Amino acid sequence: MKIRLPEHVKQIIHRLQREGFDAYAVGGCVRDTLLGRIPQDWDITTSAKPQEVKALFSHTIDTGIEHGTVTVMLEHTGYEVTTYRIDGEYEDARHPSSVTFTGNLVEDLKRRDFTINAMAYNDEAGLVDVFGGAEDLKRKVIRCVGNPIDRFTEDALRMLRALRFAAQLGFSVEEETKKAAAALAENLKKVSAERIQIELVKLLVSEHPEEIRQVYELGLSRIFLPEFDRMMVTEQNTKHHCYSVGEHTIRTLQEVPADRVLRLTMLLHDVAKPVCRTTDEKGQDHFKGHPAKGAEMAREILRRLKFDNATIDRVCLLVRYHDDRPKVTPENVRRAASRIGADNMEALFAVKRGDMLGQSLYEREEKLAYIDEYETLWNQIQTENQCVRKKELAVNGKDLITLGMKQGKEIGEMINRLFDRVLEEPELNTKEKLLAIAKAILQDNSADSGNK
Repeated sequence: MKIRLPEHVKQIIHRLQREGFDAYAVGGCVRDTLLGRIPQDWDITTSAKPQEVKALFSHTIDTGIEHGTVTVMLEHTGYEVTTYRIDGEYEDARHPSSVTFTGNLVEDLKRRDFTINAMAYNDEAGLVDVFGGAEDLKRKVIRCVGNPIDRFTEDALRMLRALRFAAQLGFSVEEETKKAAAALAENLKKVSAERIQIELVKLLVSEHPEEIRQVYELGLSRIFLPEFDRMMVTEQNTKHHCYSVGEHTIRTLQEVPADRVLRLTMLLHDVAKPVCRTTDEKGQDHFKGHPAKGAEMAREILRRLKFDNATIDRVCLLVRYHDDRPKVTPENVRRAASRIGADNMEALFAVKRGDMLGQSLYEREEKLAYIDEYETLWNQIQTENQCVRKKELAVNGKDLITLGMKQGKEIGEMINRLFDRVLEEPELNTKEKLLAIAKAILQDNSADSGNK
Protein backbone atom coordinates (compact mmCIF):
# COMPACT_ATOMS: atom_id res chain seq x y z
CA MET A 1 0.00 0.00 0.00
CA LYS A 2 1.58 3.25 -1.17
CA ILE A 3 1.13 6.52 0.72
CA ARG A 4 2.32 9.82 -0.71
CA LEU A 5 4.33 11.51 2.00
CA PRO A 6 4.89 15.30 2.02
CA GLU A 7 8.40 16.33 1.04
CA HIS A 8 9.32 17.57 4.52
CA VAL A 9 8.19 14.29 6.09
CA LYS A 10 10.23 12.31 3.55
CA GLN A 11 13.19 14.56 4.25
CA ILE A 12 13.06 13.92 8.01
CA ILE A 13 12.55 10.15 7.61
CA HIS A 14 15.36 9.81 5.05
CA ARG A 15 17.76 11.84 7.19
CA LEU A 16 17.12 9.56 10.16
CA GLN A 17 17.42 6.45 8.00
CA ARG A 18 20.75 7.60 6.54
CA GLU A 19 22.11 7.72 10.09
CA GLY A 20 21.01 4.13 10.69
CA PHE A 21 17.77 4.83 12.57
CA ASP A 22 14.24 3.58 11.84
CA ALA A 23 11.66 6.30 11.13
CA TYR A 24 7.99 6.23 10.10
CA ALA A 25 5.02 8.54 9.71
CA VAL A 26 2.62 7.36 12.41
CA GLY A 27 -0.84 7.71 13.86
CA GLY A 28 -3.56 10.09 12.68
CA CYS A 29 -1.74 11.22 9.55
CA VAL A 30 -1.56 7.62 8.29
CA ARG A 31 -5.21 7.04 9.22
CA ASP A 32 -6.43 10.19 7.48
CA THR A 33 -4.39 9.52 4.34
CA LEU A 34 -5.85 6.01 4.05
CA LEU A 35 -9.31 7.58 4.40
CA GLY A 36 -8.56 10.05 1.59
CA ARG A 37 -8.49 12.98 4.01
CA ILE A 38 -5.83 15.67 4.28
CA PRO A 39 -3.98 15.26 7.60
CA GLN A 40 -3.78 18.32 9.83
CA ASP A 41 -0.38 17.24 11.20
CA TRP A 42 2.30 14.73 10.29
CA ASP A 43 3.91 12.93 13.23
CA ILE A 44 7.03 10.81 12.95
CA THR A 45 8.19 7.98 15.20
CA THR A 46 11.80 6.83 15.29
CA SER A 47 14.29 4.57 17.02
CA ALA A 48 16.57 7.61 17.47
CA LYS A 49 16.77 9.07 20.97
CA PRO A 50 15.73 12.73 21.41
CA GLN A 51 19.31 14.00 21.64
CA GLU A 52 20.19 12.05 18.49
CA VAL A 53 17.26 13.68 16.66
CA LYS A 54 18.37 17.13 17.88
CA ALA A 55 21.89 16.53 16.59
CA LEU A 56 20.64 15.81 13.06
CA PHE A 57 18.51 18.91 12.50
CA SER A 58 19.51 22.55 12.78
CA HIS A 59 16.26 23.90 14.24
CA THR A 60 14.44 21.84 16.89
CA ILE A 61 12.16 22.59 19.85
CA ASP A 62 12.02 20.48 23.01
CA THR A 63 8.24 19.98 22.88
CA GLY A 64 8.04 17.04 25.28
CA ILE A 65 11.58 15.79 25.49
CA GLU A 66 10.98 13.88 28.75
CA HIS A 67 8.48 11.74 26.80
CA GLY A 68 10.75 11.52 23.77
CA THR A 69 9.21 14.25 21.60
CA VAL A 70 11.23 16.82 19.69
CA THR A 71 9.68 19.20 17.13
CA VAL A 72 11.76 19.53 13.98
CA MET A 73 11.20 22.87 12.21
CA LEU A 74 11.48 22.97 8.42
CA GLU A 75 10.61 26.22 6.66
CA HIS A 76 8.54 27.49 9.63
CA THR A 77 6.50 24.26 9.87
CA GLY A 78 6.88 21.93 12.85
CA TYR A 79 6.92 18.12 12.75
CA GLU A 80 6.82 16.15 15.99
CA VAL A 81 9.44 13.40 16.05
CA THR A 82 9.01 10.96 18.94
CA THR A 83 11.26 8.13 20.05
CA TYR A 84 9.75 4.62 20.19
CA ARG A 85 8.73 4.16 23.78
CA ILE A 86 7.10 1.87 26.31
CA ASP A 87 4.91 3.58 28.89
CA GLY A 88 5.16 2.65 32.55
CA GLU A 89 2.21 2.37 34.93
CA TYR A 90 -0.51 5.01 34.61
CA GLU A 91 -1.12 6.14 38.19
CA ASP A 92 -3.50 9.03 37.48
CA ALA A 93 -5.56 7.69 34.53
CA ARG A 94 -3.67 10.10 32.31
CA HIS A 95 0.14 10.13 32.57
CA PRO A 96 2.54 7.18 32.58
CA SER A 97 4.67 7.22 35.73
CA SER A 98 7.71 6.50 33.56
CA VAL A 99 8.72 6.24 29.92
CA THR A 100 11.26 3.74 28.59
CA PHE A 101 12.73 4.26 25.14
CA THR A 102 12.86 1.18 22.93
CA GLY A 103 14.22 0.25 19.53
CA ASN A 104 11.11 -1.77 18.69
CA LEU A 105 8.37 -0.12 16.59
CA VAL A 106 5.72 -2.71 17.53
CA GLU A 107 6.27 -2.05 21.24
CA ASP A 108 5.62 1.64 20.53
CA LEU A 109 2.45 0.93 18.53
CA LYS A 110 1.12 -1.31 21.34
CA ARG A 111 0.75 1.67 23.70
CA ARG A 112 -1.53 3.62 21.33
CA ASP A 113 -5.28 4.02 21.87
CA PHE A 114 -7.12 2.64 18.81
CA THR A 115 -6.13 0.34 15.97
CA ILE A 116 -6.82 3.03 13.38
CA ASN A 117 -4.26 5.25 15.15
CA ALA A 118 -1.65 2.50 15.53
CA MET A 119 -0.38 2.27 11.95
CA ALA A 120 3.00 3.46 10.68
CA TYR A 121 4.41 4.01 7.19
CA ASN A 122 7.59 4.71 5.31
CA ASP A 123 8.44 4.19 1.66
CA GLU A 124 10.81 1.28 2.35
CA ALA A 125 8.70 -0.88 4.67
CA GLY A 126 5.30 0.27 3.42
CA LEU A 127 2.37 0.11 5.84
CA VAL A 128 3.09 -1.41 9.25
CA ASP A 129 -0.28 -2.49 10.63
CA VAL A 130 0.08 -5.19 13.28
CA PHE A 131 -3.30 -4.57 14.97
CA GLY A 132 -5.65 -4.55 11.97
CA GLY A 133 -6.19 -0.80 11.74
CA ALA A 134 -6.61 -0.79 7.95
CA GLU A 135 -9.28 -3.49 8.20
CA ASP A 136 -11.06 -1.50 10.93
CA LEU A 137 -11.02 1.53 8.64
CA LYS A 138 -12.76 -0.55 5.99
CA ARG A 139 -15.26 -1.87 8.55
CA LYS A 140 -15.70 1.67 9.95
CA VAL A 141 -15.00 0.53 13.48
CA ILE A 142 -13.30 2.16 16.47
CA ARG A 143 -11.51 -0.59 18.41
CA CYS A 144 -8.90 -0.39 21.13
CA VAL A 145 -5.40 -1.74 20.63
CA GLY A 146 -5.28 -4.91 22.72
CA ASN A 147 -7.44 -5.06 25.85
CA PRO A 148 -9.79 -2.03 26.06
CA ILE A 149 -9.86 -2.23 29.86
CA ASP A 150 -6.10 -1.69 29.86
CA ARG A 151 -6.24 1.17 27.36
CA PHE A 152 -9.02 3.01 29.24
CA THR A 153 -7.38 2.39 32.62
CA GLU A 154 -4.20 4.00 31.28
CA ASP A 155 -6.00 7.13 30.08
CA ALA A 156 -9.69 7.56 30.92
CA LEU A 157 -10.13 10.31 28.32
CA ARG A 158 -9.80 7.62 25.64
CA MET A 159 -13.40 6.59 26.39
CA LEU A 160 -14.63 9.98 25.23
CA ARG A 161 -12.10 10.03 22.38
CA ALA A 162 -13.57 6.77 21.04
CA LEU A 163 -16.96 8.43 20.67
CA ARG A 164 -15.39 11.60 19.29
CA PHE A 165 -13.64 9.61 16.55
CA ALA A 166 -16.90 7.79 15.81
CA ALA A 167 -18.63 11.17 15.45
CA GLN A 168 -15.92 12.65 13.23
CA LEU A 169 -15.54 9.61 10.97
CA GLY A 170 -19.09 8.24 10.95
CA PHE A 171 -17.81 4.98 12.50
CA SER A 172 -19.28 2.73 15.20
CA VAL A 173 -17.50 1.75 18.41
CA GLU A 174 -16.72 -1.97 18.66
CA GLU A 175 -18.77 -3.83 21.27
CA GLU A 176 -15.97 -4.81 23.70
CA THR A 177 -14.61 -1.28 23.54
CA LYS A 178 -18.07 0.07 24.45
CA LYS A 179 -18.46 -2.39 27.34
CA ALA A 180 -15.11 -1.36 28.75
CA ALA A 181 -16.05 2.33 28.56
CA ALA A 182 -19.33 1.72 30.37
CA ALA A 183 -17.53 -0.26 33.06
CA LEU A 184 -14.85 2.38 33.63
CA ALA A 185 -16.92 5.56 33.18
CA GLU A 186 -16.22 6.60 36.78
CA ASN A 187 -12.53 7.00 35.90
CA LEU A 188 -13.39 10.14 33.90
CA LYS A 189 -13.46 11.94 37.26
CA LYS A 190 -9.66 11.80 37.16
CA VAL A 191 -9.49 13.71 33.86
CA SER A 192 -9.19 17.50 33.80
CA ALA A 193 -12.12 19.62 32.66
CA GLU A 194 -9.92 21.19 29.96
CA ARG A 195 -9.22 17.83 28.30
CA ILE A 196 -12.89 16.81 28.48
CA GLN A 197 -13.92 20.16 26.99
CA ILE A 198 -11.66 19.67 23.95
CA GLU A 199 -13.10 16.23 23.17
CA LEU A 200 -16.68 17.37 23.77
CA VAL A 201 -16.34 20.28 21.35
CA LYS A 202 -14.73 18.08 18.68
CA LEU A 203 -17.66 15.68 18.99
CA LEU A 204 -20.25 18.45 18.89
CA VAL A 205 -18.85 20.15 15.77
CA SER A 206 -18.40 16.84 13.93
CA GLU A 207 -20.64 15.53 11.16
CA HIS A 208 -22.37 13.30 13.70
CA PRO A 209 -23.09 15.30 16.87
CA GLU A 210 -25.80 12.76 17.65
CA GLU A 211 -22.98 10.61 19.11
CA ILE A 212 -23.65 12.62 22.29
CA ARG A 213 -26.41 10.04 22.80
CA GLN A 214 -23.79 7.31 23.27
CA VAL A 215 -21.89 9.54 25.68
CA TYR A 216 -25.07 9.35 27.77
CA GLU A 217 -25.77 5.65 27.14
CA LEU A 218 -22.26 4.61 28.23
CA GLY A 219 -22.56 6.65 31.44
CA LEU A 220 -19.87 9.21 30.55
CA SER A 221 -22.00 12.35 30.62
CA ARG A 222 -23.07 11.42 34.16
CA ILE A 223 -19.53 12.31 35.22
CA PHE A 224 -19.03 15.70 33.53
CA LEU A 225 -22.52 16.77 32.34
CA PRO A 226 -25.16 15.25 34.65
CA GLU A 227 -27.62 17.91 33.53
CA PHE A 228 -27.76 16.20 30.13
CA ASP A 229 -28.67 12.88 31.76
CA ARG A 230 -31.64 14.57 33.42
CA MET A 231 -32.67 16.06 30.06
CA MET A 232 -32.64 12.57 28.52
CA VAL A 233 -35.22 11.30 31.04
CA THR A 234 -37.46 14.41 31.05
CA GLU A 235 -40.53 13.94 28.84
CA GLN A 236 -42.37 16.82 27.17
CA ASN A 237 -46.11 16.19 27.20
CA THR A 238 -47.12 19.05 24.93
CA LYS A 239 -48.40 19.34 21.38
CA HIS A 240 -45.26 21.27 20.42
CA HIS A 241 -42.99 18.32 21.19
CA CYS A 242 -42.75 14.62 20.42
CA TYR A 243 -39.42 13.79 22.10
CA SER A 244 -37.89 13.98 25.55
CA VAL A 245 -35.88 17.12 26.27
CA GLY A 246 -32.68 15.19 25.60
CA GLU A 247 -33.79 13.63 22.31
CA HIS A 248 -35.11 17.02 21.17
CA THR A 249 -31.69 18.48 22.01
CA ILE A 250 -29.88 15.80 19.99
CA ARG A 251 -32.07 16.49 16.97
CA THR A 252 -31.50 20.24 17.19
CA LEU A 253 -27.72 19.68 17.20
CA GLN A 254 -28.08 18.14 13.76
CA GLU A 255 -30.09 21.11 12.46
CA VAL A 256 -27.55 23.90 12.95
CA PRO A 257 -24.21 24.51 11.18
CA ALA A 258 -21.10 22.86 12.66
CA ASP A 259 -20.14 25.97 14.59
CA ARG A 260 -18.77 25.77 18.15
CA VAL A 261 -21.07 28.42 19.64
CA LEU A 262 -24.17 27.20 17.79
CA ARG A 263 -23.68 23.55 18.74
CA LEU A 264 -22.98 24.44 22.40
CA THR A 265 -26.10 26.62 22.40
CA MET A 266 -28.24 23.78 21.08
CA LEU A 267 -26.75 21.38 23.63
CA LEU A 268 -27.74 23.72 26.46
CA HIS A 269 -30.73 25.71 25.14
CA ASP A 270 -33.25 23.58 27.09
CA VAL A 271 -30.97 22.58 29.97
CA ALA A 272 -33.34 24.18 32.51
CA LYS A 273 -36.48 22.42 31.31
CA PRO A 274 -36.19 19.57 33.84
CA VAL A 275 -36.05 22.05 36.75
CA CYS A 276 -38.74 24.37 35.32
CA ARG A 277 -41.23 21.66 34.35
CA THR A 278 -44.77 21.88 35.70
CA THR A 279 -47.80 19.80 34.69
CA ASP A 280 -51.34 21.23 34.58
CA GLU A 281 -54.61 19.49 35.43
CA LYS A 282 -54.92 18.28 31.82
CA GLY A 283 -51.55 16.53 31.96
CA GLN A 284 -49.86 19.14 29.75
CA ASP A 285 -46.29 20.10 30.62
CA HIS A 286 -45.11 23.71 30.82
CA PHE A 287 -41.56 25.03 31.12
CA LYS A 288 -42.09 28.65 32.10
CA GLY A 289 -38.90 30.64 32.59
CA HIS A 290 -36.59 27.97 31.20
CA PRO A 291 -34.63 30.31 28.85
CA ALA A 292 -33.54 32.68 31.66
CA LYS A 293 -32.86 29.83 34.08
CA GLY A 294 -31.11 27.95 31.26
CA ALA A 295 -28.74 30.87 30.69
CA GLU A 296 -27.77 30.73 34.38
CA MET A 297 -27.24 26.97 34.27
CA ALA A 298 -25.33 27.15 30.98
CA ARG A 299 -22.94 29.69 32.51
CA GLU A 300 -22.29 27.40 35.46
CA ILE A 301 -21.74 24.36 33.20
CA LEU A 302 -19.44 26.15 30.75
CA ARG A 303 -17.38 27.59 33.60
CA ARG A 304 -17.10 24.12 35.11
CA LEU A 305 -15.78 22.86 31.77
CA LYS A 306 -13.28 25.74 31.60
CA PHE A 307 -14.60 27.50 28.50
CA ASP A 308 -13.34 30.99 27.72
CA ASN A 309 -15.44 33.99 28.76
CA ALA A 310 -16.28 35.09 25.21
CA THR A 311 -17.76 31.68 24.38
CA ILE A 312 -19.63 31.54 27.68
CA ASP A 313 -21.16 35.01 27.19
CA ARG A 314 -22.28 34.32 23.63
CA VAL A 315 -23.77 30.89 24.33
CA CYS A 316 -25.61 32.14 27.42
CA LEU A 317 -27.05 35.10 25.50
CA LEU A 318 -28.37 32.80 22.75
CA VAL A 319 -29.80 30.40 25.35
CA ARG A 320 -31.55 33.31 27.09
CA TYR A 321 -33.16 34.60 23.88
CA HIS A 322 -33.70 31.37 21.92
CA ASP A 323 -37.43 31.40 22.73
CA ASP A 324 -37.90 35.16 22.43
CA ARG A 325 -40.81 35.80 20.03
CA PRO A 326 -41.37 39.52 19.46
CA LYS A 327 -44.26 40.62 17.29
CA VAL A 328 -42.71 41.22 13.87
CA THR A 329 -42.87 44.98 13.41
CA PRO A 330 -39.93 47.23 12.46
CA GLU A 331 -39.79 48.81 15.91
CA ASN A 332 -39.99 45.46 17.75
CA VAL A 333 -37.24 43.95 15.60
CA ARG A 334 -35.01 46.98 16.11
CA ARG A 335 -35.56 46.74 19.87
CA ALA A 336 -34.84 42.99 19.81
CA ALA A 337 -31.58 43.58 17.92
CA SER A 338 -30.53 46.31 20.38
CA ARG A 339 -31.26 43.95 23.28
CA ILE A 340 -29.72 40.78 21.82
CA GLY A 341 -26.93 42.45 19.84
CA ALA A 342 -26.90 42.99 16.09
CA ASP A 343 -23.87 40.70 15.77
CA ASN A 344 -25.85 37.84 17.32
CA MET A 345 -28.95 38.00 15.14
CA GLU A 346 -27.75 35.62 12.42
CA ALA A 347 -26.82 33.04 15.06
CA LEU A 348 -30.18 33.56 16.79
CA PHE A 349 -32.11 32.72 13.60
CA ALA A 350 -30.02 29.55 13.17
CA VAL A 351 -30.80 28.59 16.78
CA LYS A 352 -34.51 29.29 16.33
CA ARG A 353 -34.70 27.17 13.17
CA GLY A 354 -32.73 24.36 14.78
CA ASP A 355 -34.98 24.43 17.84
CA MET A 356 -38.14 24.39 15.74
CA LEU A 357 -36.94 21.53 13.50
CA GLY A 358 -36.41 19.38 16.59
CA GLN A 359 -40.04 19.82 17.67
CA SER A 360 -43.25 18.08 16.58
CA LEU A 361 -44.94 18.94 13.29
CA TYR A 362 -47.61 20.96 15.11
CA GLU A 363 -47.85 24.38 13.39
CA ARG A 364 -44.42 23.86 11.82
CA GLU A 365 -45.25 25.87 8.70
CA GLU A 366 -46.52 28.79 10.77
CA LYS A 367 -43.42 28.69 12.99
CA LEU A 368 -41.11 28.62 9.97
CA ALA A 369 -43.00 31.49 8.36
CA TYR A 370 -42.61 33.54 11.56
CA ILE A 371 -38.82 33.03 11.63
CA ASP A 372 -38.57 33.85 7.92
CA GLU A 373 -40.60 37.05 8.39
CA TYR A 374 -38.51 38.04 11.42
CA GLU A 375 -35.24 37.48 9.53
CA THR A 376 -36.46 39.23 6.37
CA LEU A 377 -37.40 42.33 8.34
CA TRP A 378 -34.06 42.27 10.17
CA ASN A 379 -32.21 42.08 6.85
CA GLN A 380 -34.22 45.06 5.60
CA ILE A 381 -33.31 47.05 8.72
CA GLN A 382 -29.64 46.28 8.10
CA THR A 383 -29.88 47.18 4.41
CA GLU A 384 -31.34 50.56 5.36
CA ASN A 385 -28.59 51.07 7.97
CA GLN A 386 -31.13 51.79 10.67
CA CYS A 387 -29.64 52.45 14.09
CA VAL A 388 -29.84 49.51 16.52
CA ARG A 389 -26.66 50.21 18.52
CA LYS A 390 -26.01 53.22 20.74
CA LYS A 391 -22.67 53.74 19.04
CA GLU A 392 -24.60 54.31 15.78
CA LEU A 393 -26.42 57.34 17.21
CA ALA A 394 -25.71 60.51 15.23
CA VAL A 395 -24.82 62.36 18.46
CA ASN A 396 -22.45 61.60 21.32
CA GLY A 397 -21.55 62.98 24.71
CA LYS A 398 -19.40 65.78 23.28
CA ASP A 399 -22.32 67.00 21.18
CA LEU A 400 -24.53 67.12 24.28
CA ILE A 401 -21.92 69.08 26.21
CA THR A 402 -22.25 71.82 23.56
CA LEU A 403 -25.87 72.16 24.71
CA GLY A 404 -24.65 72.92 28.20
CA MET A 405 -24.93 69.46 29.70
CA LYS A 406 -22.32 68.35 32.23
CA GLN A 407 -20.35 65.14 31.95
CA GLY A 408 -21.68 62.21 33.98
CA LYS A 409 -24.94 60.43 34.68
CA GLU A 410 -27.10 63.13 33.03
CA ILE A 411 -25.46 62.59 29.61
CA GLY A 412 -25.86 58.82 29.87
CA GLU A 413 -29.56 59.21 30.62
CA MET A 414 -30.01 61.59 27.67
CA ILE A 415 -28.23 59.18 25.30
CA ASN A 416 -30.61 56.44 26.46
CA ARG A 417 -33.65 58.63 25.81
CA LEU A 418 -32.43 59.62 22.34
CA PHE A 419 -31.60 56.01 21.50
CA ASP A 420 -35.10 54.96 22.56
CA ARG A 421 -36.61 57.59 20.26
CA VAL A 422 -34.45 56.39 17.33
CA LEU A 423 -35.47 52.76 17.88
CA GLU A 424 -39.05 54.01 17.62
CA GLU A 425 -38.42 56.36 14.67
CA PRO A 426 -35.13 55.62 12.84
CA GLU A 427 -35.50 58.68 10.60
CA LEU A 428 -34.72 60.84 13.68
CA ASN A 429 -31.09 59.66 13.66
CA THR A 430 -29.47 62.85 12.39
CA LYS A 431 -27.33 65.20 14.45
CA GLU A 432 -29.64 68.15 13.83
CA LYS A 433 -32.83 66.30 14.82
CA LEU A 434 -31.37 64.62 17.90
CA LEU A 435 -29.82 67.83 19.23
CA ALA A 436 -33.19 69.54 18.74
CA ILE A 437 -34.91 66.76 20.71
CA ALA A 438 -32.27 66.95 23.44
CA LYS A 439 -32.65 70.71 23.63
CA ALA A 440 -36.44 70.38 23.96
CA ILE A 441 -36.04 67.79 26.75
CA LEU A 442 -33.64 70.08 28.63
CA GLN A 443 -36.03 73.02 28.30
CA ASP A 444 -38.95 70.89 29.55
CA ASN A 445 -36.86 69.73 32.50
CA SER A 446 -35.87 73.29 33.28
CA ALA A 447 -39.50 74.45 33.09
CA ASP A 448 -40.60 71.60 35.39
CA SER A 449 -37.91 72.54 37.90
CA GLY A 450 -39.06 76.17 37.82
CA ASN A 451 -42.69 75.21 38.51
CA LYS A 452 -41.86 73.22 41.63
